[in-house]
Amino acid sequence: MSDFKPLRSVLYMPSSNDRALEKAKTIAADAIIFDLEDAVAPDAKPAAREAAAAAVRSGEYGERQLTIRVNGIGTEWHAQDIVAAAAAGPDAVVVPKVNTAEEVRGLATALEWAGAPEHTKLWAMIETPEAIFNVREIAAASDRLAALVMGTNDLVKELYAEHVPGRGPLLTSLSLSLLAARAAGKAILDGVYNDVKDAEGFAAEVEQGRQMGFDGKTLIHPGQVEPANAGFAPSPEAIDDAKGLIAAWEEGAGKGVVTYHGKMVENLHVDSARRTLSIAEAIAAL
Repeated sequence: MSDFKPLRSVLYMPSSNDRALEKAKTIAADAIIFDLEDAVAPDAKPAAREAAAAAVRSGEYGERQLTIRVNGIGTEWHAQDIVAAAAAGPDAVVVPKVNTAEEVRGLATALEWAGAPEHTKLWAMIETPEAIFNVREIAAASDRLAALVMGTNDLVKELYAEHVPGRGPLLTSLSLSLLAARAAGKAILDGVYNDVKDAEGFAAEVEQGRQMGFDGKTLIHPGQVEPANAGFAPSPEAIDDAKGLIAAWEEGAGKGVVTYHGKMVENLHVDSARRTLSIAEAIAAL
């Protein structure tokens, strides 16, 4: 995991808002999504497209991963968004409502034809029942695809469900998407939390997402960045535990059964411990 980059906090910022773009330079999010879709009115989309491309090229956002969310396939803005994003060369192009593996392959081809550099990856948003049924094929459809992004608001709408604590109506969709991402070796980001004033509810959802296995969470407000960063980072206790487990494993190599704190240690535990340390090291290097 030497090239691992954390994605604990991924903040949507409307590209039509100059103040928001300026503020994003100082926010400690692991990644920014310069949004051309939901947060931008139709008549503001051309200017927002130019502003997002300029922000990516500016070199003023430090080590944050910079992505551009284009308008969806089939919209009047999509093709121009793809061309502009490819020319800007962000870390990723985020595409809403990706429903099939064929769409992923088409998007990868479009980025290649538009001259996107190799480092510009594709992030596919999973937001519909059709996408959930196809998510394993979506995740494995292209080497350019690097991440799945859960569009939980749209999923709730499409399911005729409700936003409730614990997210019972969404657990099947979240779990299937996680399985698909891990089977394909891709990152996966949890959806947004809508009530920016509900710190307790947000913290609970961050904890749930971390426990389920998400790499991080998409966010709609700068105030959500710090708790997401903390929630998706290994705790000091987890880091110490990982170091102790690895030390016990290495000390006991060739001596039969290895135990740590009274529990048997196997290769899988060591792999998990090393992943924890790799994440902690990558965060410390930010």
